[in-house]
Amino acid sequence: MSTVFIVLLLIVVAVLVYPKIFKNSVVENRTPKLEKSIAVLPFINDSNDAENVYIVNGVMESILNNLQQIEDLSVISRTSVEKYRNNPVSIPEISKELDVSYFVEGSGQKIGNEILLNIQLIEAATDKHLWSQQFKRDAKDIFALQQEVAKQIADKIEVIITPEEIARIEKVPTENLTAYDYFLRGKNLLFEGNREGLLESIPYFKKAIEYDNEFSLAYADVAIAYFYLDALQAEKVYSEQIKEYADKALLYDSKSPQSLLSKALYYMNVEEYELAVPYLEKALEYNPNEAFVINTLSNFYAQYKPDTEKYLHYALKGVQLNIAAYDSVTTSFIYLHLSNALAQSGFVPEAEKYINKSLDYSPENLFSEYLKAYILYAKNKNFEETKDLLITAYNKDLSRMDILQEIGKMYYYMRDYKNSFTYYSKFIEMKEAQQLSIYDSEYGKISIVYDKMGMKPEAERYFNAYFEYAKEDESLYKDLTLAAYYAHIGDTEQSLEYLKLFSEEDNYHYWTLLFLEIDPMVDKVKDIAEFKRLVKKIKTKFWKKHDEIQASLEKEGLL
Repeated sequence: MSTVFIVLLLIVVAVLVYPKIFKNSVVENRTPKLEKSIAVLPFINDSNDAENVYIVNGVMESILNNLQQIEDLSVISRTSVEKYRNNPVSIPEISKELDVSYFVEGSGQKIGNEILLNIQLIEAATDKHLWSQQFKRDAKDIFALQQEVAKQIADKIEVIITPEEIARIEKVPTENLTAYDYFLRGKNLLFEGNREGLLESIPYFKKAIEYDNEFSLAYADVAIAYFYLDALQAEKVYSEQIKEYADKALLYDSKSPQSLLSKALYYMNVEEYELAVPYLEKALEYNPNEAFVINTLSNFYAQYKPDTEKYLHYALKGVQLNIAAYDSVTTSFIYLHLSNALAQSGFVPEAEKYINKSLDYSPENLFSEYLKAYILYAKNKNFEETKDLLITAYNKDLSRMDILQEIGKMYYYMRDYKNSFTYYSKFIEMKEAQQLSIYDSEYGKISIVYDKMGMKPEAERYFNAYFEYAKEDESLYKDLTLAAYYAHIGDTEQSLEYLKLFSEEDNYHYWTLLFLEIDPMVDKVKDIAEFKRLVKKIKTKFWKKHDEIQASLEKEGLL
């Protein structure tokens, strides 16, 4: 469970960032520096007291967040710079990796009731210190200090700040310093990115709320922590808590990106995806430089409300916000997501290029390894090659349920039901033992495999579960799922009717085209003229949409 959960956090929390892309083609060359781009490097704790770390980190985070409010400024995410905390690298070296115009360095400590902060603004191209200042403030003035630093930095690099942005920067999260202290402690744990950190962060946020029962950010972070604790679980146990804390967050700050995001996550948790959209879009409107928000949108359209055009759009939008370091495991996931978005929209050569780069950076990234297997299938249509690549990946980590079911699926498409059963049965055993709600869409295939192995009661149980899944499916693939269901039970009229409905959809992914006609579930209808006509219509619409997406993204300078 831990591996699945950590990877979920890595992807869903969207700590991932994307490399820049040239207009007209996705290429590895990097664009010139943005004139107004900045990275806030990890602040140093000048105190011998390790307890001060969360305070220094909190000040850094707040200054970073204040700068991210400014649309005229491109700000590198905390994730991208965090690796430099314990790995001293010169400014020229960091400049080459992050490709920005300016850096902020800082150090600080809390002495009694005073905060001492040293800030420097550095020009990346010359390593020249453009501005430096020491701030000594009473702890009660911490918010004014954070606002002052952000404004002075913006002023030094001549960034335009609108009145609305100034108002957001000057907004004080809480007047209670004890509440803020607990909040910073919780935030530090939340950033650890694991289940233990999530569990440990919640009491701190709740303690902050005890001292200030109108502390919007604390309410929002409790909701966010609960959402990720519920992720992947077959039974959602925190839905009410997420709603309660998200509503309180919005009550006390209806324009906060964190409040809006927490409410969106609640709707995602209870599978009311359409209701999540306005909250996600508002969160981005109020905080256009926030990687967490824009990558949540990208992930939303990849997994929760599938839409290939929007998935690729937001994935590429993310490119404009952050530039990842080019020598970390994170970079491998950057290219993985970019490759996946491109593949789903039919950009196969570009997808292959970026999945290879992902594996170059991290050969042990098994997500990239099995995505490459499918990209190569799209290219070569070779089942044996794809199956062998998936097995090779799985043998490197036998806990990987995602790859396990992919192997079962590949044997299923090959009509090798005996081997398919071997892998699917292992998958089912692990899934049920851990009570996970994942890959329910595969129940139809699993049912057929079990039926071919003579396991009639199990086959019927999984096929009924597949039908229940199909009826509850709110994605654009619902009609396609029902078309397959009715095809398999021999109800040709119903099957073709649902396939006709699906043929009116847009933005379905490329894998639909690759596997629709070869799926054993449609064997009873695949030779019917109407089925062939509808499949041709689906393919024609996909490639027309592909061309429209390409033209649209090129016009926006995203492709």
